[in-house]
Amino acid sequence: MPKHWTRFDGINSPRIEETPRTVVVRQVSHEPGAYAPYHSHGWGQLLFIYEGLMQVSAKDIGYWVVPPQRAVWIPAFTEHDARTIHSVQMRNVYIAPQAASALPDHCQVIHITPLLRELILAIGDFATLYDEAGAEGRLVKVFLDQLQTTPEVPLYLPRPTSKMLQKIAGTLAEQPADQRSMDDWAVELGTSARSLARHFRQETGMTFGQWRQQARLLSAITRIAQGDAIANVALDLGYSSQSAFISMFKKALGKTPGRYFESSR
Repeated sequence: MPKHWTRFDGINSPRIEETPRTVVVRQVSHEPGAYAPYHSHGWGQLLFIYEGLMQVSAKDIGYWVVPPQRAVWIPAFTEHDARTIHSVQMRNVYIAPQAASALPDHCQVIHITPLLRELILAIGDFATLYDEAGAEGRLVKVFLDQLQTTPEVPLYLPRPTSKMLQKIAGTLAEQPADQRSMDDWAVELGTSARSLARHFRQETGMTFGQWRQQARLLSAITRIAQGDAIANVALDLGYSSQSAFISMFKKALGKTPGRYFESSR
């Protein structure tokens, strides 16, 4: 565990899987630097960020940035960790396997609609052993129905598996403004641009250009959420102007940075 992270409290709390209900909600808050090492649950987990910013990684797959009013869905038995980037207020929603069968079988960030948000908050106020046969149980069913129709948000960066591509990924993580082309990297790594392009597609499902832009997007979201000025973020990420950066951001997420974080709040 990195030295500047502190372990989440409650990671070894009583087993969720022993609760005789289909959905369990826990309210959690963490300061910046809180860290949960790699672990998994026997139930699916919807990690809803009410305030703040978090990064969640799935082992050997990639990582997701989760801004306010978004959630990350983590299927049962998926090894994952979590880092608090900006102090968070969140709801951990655990869903039993029989209730999660229609939900995605892979991790993803989703947008939380106002209705879904209110449902999560309401269920969070239920007693642990709420009345499944009554009004509370019916509200849980509405929540599960709404969750199935919620679209994915593109806040994911896949992790390359080969050492060659990991070198590129590591460099761009530390220096997101690096402008070297695929040809430049091919020369440095002693291979061909065609071979690098093929490996990027095979290992990440993206072209090199798409992967680099996504890495910059996630870095931008993290920095803006922490209060960095958009002009500074655009410059540090290698964009020729603030307007070019805003155009990229809007194309990726449908809103300018200002409006995106306005809706998050």
